[in-house]
Amino acid sequence: MMTKPIPYILFALLLLAACYKEVNRPLTVDFAYVLADSSHTVPISVNIANRSTGATSFKWTFEGGEPATSDYENPGTVSFAQAGPHKITLEAWNADTRNSKTITLELDSAVQVSFDAEVQVNDYSPVQVKLTNNTTGASSYNWTFQDGEPASANTAVPPMVTFTKPGPHTITLQVSNGGQTFTASKTITVKQPLLTDFTLNPGPFDDDYEAPLTAVLNGKSVSYLTQQWQTTGGVLTSDTSSDNTVYFANPGTYTVTLTNTNGKGSQTVNKTITVRPNSHLRTITDVKLGISTAHADIGCFYSTRLRKVYRKNDDLTKEGKEIDLVFFGLSRSFTYNKFVSPDSAASYTFPAIPGATVTRFINKQEQCYCGVSFSESDFDNMQNDAPLQAIQMPNGASGGLQFDQTVLPRIILFQTADGRKGAIKIKDYVLEGSTAYIMADIKVQKYE
Repeated sequence: MMTKPIPYILFALLLLAACYKEVNRPLTVDFAYVLADSSHTVPISVNIANRSTGATSFKWTFEGGEPATSDYENPGTVSFAQAGPHKITLEAWNADTRNSKTITLELDSAVQVSFDAEVQVNDYSPVQVKLTNNTTGASSYNWTFQDGEPASANTAVPPMVTFTKPGPHTITLQVSNGGQTFTASKTITVKQPLLTDFTLNPGPFDDDYEAPLTAVLNGKSVSYLTQQWQTTGGVLTSDTSSDNTVYFANPGTYTVTLTNTNGKGSQTVNKTITVRPNSHLRTITDVKLGISTAHADIGCFYSTRLRKVYRKNDDLTKEGKEIDLVFFGLSRSFTYNKFVSPDSAASYTFPAIPGATVTRFINKQEQCYCGVSFSESDFDNMQNDAPLQAIQMPNGASGGLQFDQTVLPRIILFQTADGRKGAIKIKDYVLEGSTAYIMADIKVQKYE
């Protein structure tokens, strides 16, 4: 029987066909890579994927990589630490064929972007800034200098930069390694340029510009490091202090000089002041003193030395001794009025004045019968204290006589506890109900 050998023949044929197919399998060499962090900057890891077909053996070469070679079909991850071109080669083969593929991986250097900005001399305008580039790994540079001169540069070694505009200025360095850009910034703050100025005004007790005079110096300078005051004929409290005073003993025209420096330059400003001869007379205008019911709103007490009105609720603990005029107006109709001594204020509905002194008054010259006559014309024409020196205040002058509003203007004479003589010119009676008041000018010998 011939039917049994057939399966064995078929098996042999099939086995032979399979062996033939394996030997003649086509060979394709291919692979792909993926950068671990999607950048080309070292250090970097590269994931290798083998896409070859028909190969039974493999040999990888990684130029500059770690590892440098591999025999695995899939070598996994390879690390590169140095920038530059790196060849990756895969050689693959089978029993009949050998082939290879090479690619070049371009990797960029690692970049550390940094710079120093050093202000030269100081930060007063104009400001020069010296820049030192500490960047590593970059191949190109782009500097920008906000409001600076120059405004930009593209060199590794930056120029000296000048800033003149006061305020903050940003310095920016942008670098590249061929694939990526990196940026660093610093801010420089520029102060105002040197400016020298001051005010020269008489002190609060010397606003008549008469000798002896103390003038107040208020510095208005900016951006200075040192300052020097000088004066012709005066005496400075300090020759370096910003806020200062200068004393002039005698009449004349004087110059005050201020010189400032800030390490980049100096400036000098001169101002003059004219001091008049001493009249020994203080003139005070438009003094408002209320009737007794207006003491809380307008005030009835006055200090000729401080030139200040005091009201009902003012604390007189320290300044009570300075009050030398007390006006008492009985009513809004001004039918009964008088100036009284501060030490008798409590007798006229007012609170007692702490430290009160004695002032003598002649309220009504026409009924004084004390040999004293001082007219409105005498008051208006008085340019120094000579007319007041000539007045002999009677020892009994106490201001006992009252007056009404029928005589206008009215001249009232007084002498303070410290011996100063003066005259009050009532020039108006203002009828404003419970806050009615008199308007007066005062001329009094200076407190010297």
